[in-house]
Amino acid sequence: MSDARPAKSAGYLSRTRPVVPPIYQSATFYLDDLAYKDIQEGGLREHWYSRFANPTVDAAAAEIAALEGAEAALMTSSGMAAIATTLLTLLANGTADQPAHDNTQSSPVLGRPGRIVAARQVYGDTRDLLVRDLPALGVDVTMVDATDIGAWAEAIAAAPTAIVYAETLSNPQLDLTDLPTLARLAHAAGAKLVVDNTFATPYTVNPLRHGADVVVHSATKFLSGHSDVIAGVVVADAATVTEVQKRVITFGGCLDPHAAFLVWRGIQTFDLRLERSCATAARLASVLAANPEIVSVRYPTGDIATRVMRPDRRGAMVAFTVRGGDTRALAVMRHLTVASEATSLGGVESLVSTTFNSSHFSLTPEERVAARIDDGMIRLSCGIEDPSALISDLEQALAATV
Repeated sequence: MSDARPAKSAGYLSRTRPVVPPIYQSATFYLDDLAYKDIQEGGLREHWYSRFANPTVDAAAAEIAALEGAEAALMTSSGMAAIATTLLTLLANGTADQPAHDNTQSSPVLGRPGRIVAARQVYGDTRDLLVRDLPALGVDVTMVDATDIGAWAEAIAAAPTAIVYAETLSNPQLDLTDLPTLARLAHAAGAKLVVDNTFATPYTVNPLRHGADVVVHSATKFLSGHSDVIAGVVVADAATVTEVQKRVITFGGCLDPHAAFLVWRGIQTFDLRLERSCATAARLASVLAANPEIVSVRYPTGDIATRVMRPDRRGAMVAFTVRGGDTRALAVMRHLTVASEATSLGGVESLVSTTFNSSHFSLTPEERVAARIDDGMIRLSCGIEDPSALISDLEQALAATV
């Protein structure tokens, strides 16, 4: 066997540009003078080691930045990696009453904690981060009702605030946040507004256009759209994305290039999938509202929806509460044959779950009530099946469990 080093020519590469981005399944890349120069400056631009940057990962990030109308985006290993790394980065880079810190100074996350005002209605693991993990680092977290602008204003004004955090559409209540008003409150206090846009998606809302500073997603959901990858993304101006990138590098939350390729591939059908799923959700919400076995239906309507969401685009999620509580809700799901009983959302298949034993299992019954999560609530993510088949499936399941 020859021990000759492989040639460093372009012989491995296609002469013409590929239609589909290659999967750069390589941990490391050949170094040259440009790479060494970049490494000396932090190693954030050149492709030399995939924990820092990878061409396939960059391709997926660029697609999402375009969807959100953003200057830059950064992929992460999961939605929670995107959320946690973003919050820690913004805390480390200064609070409302202190100047920003560069990366040579000590972080105030432990030494001089920042403050976060967050919506009470958030994803269960996000809530754990806000009420358990960040306070353990000395971060002051205040939570308010996402729909109560007065409560937001009071909490933000109560003390110097670094970050205001909300979900565009809350999980699972589908409460729609008044993003323009919340952005004004945050900026008046010198705080950054961070918005999780996973449920709404850029098909219906672009939070940056309403004043948000940073948008995060679980790209696992609607962006990839096929329930076959775990990924997250941070979307913002280039300077902020660069700061988050530094922490992704040191915390290790980078995305694998094959996973990034799956996200990229899913985004190619994003508009087509969301058009179908959103139309199904609108029709389903109307049908469920008329069913006597349904106590309530959660689906975005009203003035805030008109101001914040694109016309006739209210998202692909529907939450509804059945008579008979959680026991009945479980029975309804077990009778479904079109929709699948599974956690997560945003796939081409319709997915149903009950929040008390999946996305929000860590909340006590009292905490679920405070967050307006009803006993008997079912969260439904509409896929791309025949809408009539999905509606008939739900109707037969409700009838079979009376």
